[in-house]
Amino acid sequence: MKPLPGFRDLFPEDFARRNYMVGKWREAARRYGFVEFDGPTLESAELYRKKNSGGEILGQLYEFIDKGERAVALRPEVTPTLARMITARHRDFPKPMRWFNVGTCFRYERQQRGRLREFLQFNCDLVGDASPAADAEVISLLIDLLRSFGLGPEDFAIRLSDRAAWHDFMTLHGVEKEKAGEFLTIVDRMEKMPPEKTEELLAPFGIASATLQEFIAHAEIPALAPLLADLEARGLREYVRPDLGVVRGLAYYTGVVFEAFALRAGLRAIAGGGRYDRLLADLSDGSADLPAVGFGIGDAVLLELLNECPTAKAQEVAALKADAPVQIYLVIADQTHRSNALFLAQQLRGEGWRVGFPLAQEKVGKQFGSAESLGASHAIVVGAEWPEVKVKRLSDRMEQELDHATLAVWLSEEEGRNLKLET
Repeated sequence: MKPLPGFRDLFPEDFARRNYMVGKWREAARRYGFVEFDGPTLESAELYRKKNSGGEILGQLYEFIDKGERAVALRPEVTPTLARMITARHRDFPKPMRWFNVGTCFRYERQQRGRLREFLQFNCDLVGDASPAADAEVISLLIDLLRSFGLGPEDFAIRLSDRAAWHDFMTLHGVEKEKAGEFLTIVDRMEKMPPEKTEELLAPFGIASATLQEFIAHAEIPALAPLLADLEARGLREYVRPDLGVVRGLAYYTGVVFEAFALRAGLRAIAGGGRYDRLLADLSDGSADLPAVGFGIGDAVLLELLNECPTAKAQEVAALKADAPVQIYLVIADQTHRSNALFLAQQLRGEGWRVGFPLAQEKVGKQFGSAESLGASHAIVVGAEWPEVKVKRLSDRMEQELDHATLAVWLSEEEGRNLKLET
């Protein structure tokens, strides 16, 4: 038996990588003053229809009728849940609201590299501020988040666009309002389609693909000027590239939209978002008319990118090594002192150390092998010399004999020494 297509088994080493990634997500969000929230994985299917995500998302829903005869769906994204929750209690929170979420999402789409049907997604949203400063704050968070993994301007770029410019274009060329979502979906897919397919899809609109290419290449985007100035002041301008070729596939975006793209790994967009100033009003029938901007990033494509970038991969390996399942391994050289070893193990665990030891009698050499394979930094030999123990630093085989009563203090000092060496 194998997992369903697009779903994953996460073995311990896979889960350790995910935990590393999620830790970085949470650290970045909290540095910017965001607070974490969550909502149900199962929602009313009507939520996704009412909020007008666009045909693509609606076609990818895992939806069914539950035992209460309700039409329900596994969440394909978190923004609708966020909007529903905020419309219910927006008066209880000071504005702007800075919320983030780490949660599982589901989309029935064609699986490919970096794209699965079940994935973990990180979302950050700033609600209640319509200024370019709010856009810059969210984009800066995304840039800092990617930099925290060891990625630099040679690894990724933020492609920045403005939906309002496309709405002006559609008005100029007579695209009906009801057809705007269909038209923007074509624009969003242009880079991935053969030119003849693009021409075929554009034919009903009476617009040639060359007209679109000309607009993308030469149109001015004055609305982006204050946002770019803000990013310049932060020292982040080098990461951003204005590009009207980015429109984002979701229909609820109203202004600035952006995507983070890998520059060297041949991957699709690794993150995306934008401004959605009417979604909350639409969901609440006008009672919660709050502007908002946010982005999401999935785990599958980000993990692929980390594999492709040497600096990021080296940082990840070092972090996982430092977070090994065992820090200290007790080598029981004399079984008559097993009870003393058990006492010492619990003492060290009570002080916060991750401690391992053999559950059955084993040769000393095998125990040292276990210490190495578990990633322990130190081995402590408990033997006939008790209450003296021998501590071995496994990285350089340095040995020291200590009384077990002073062991915890010595280990703390050793940990401090190692941290200084790492920095």
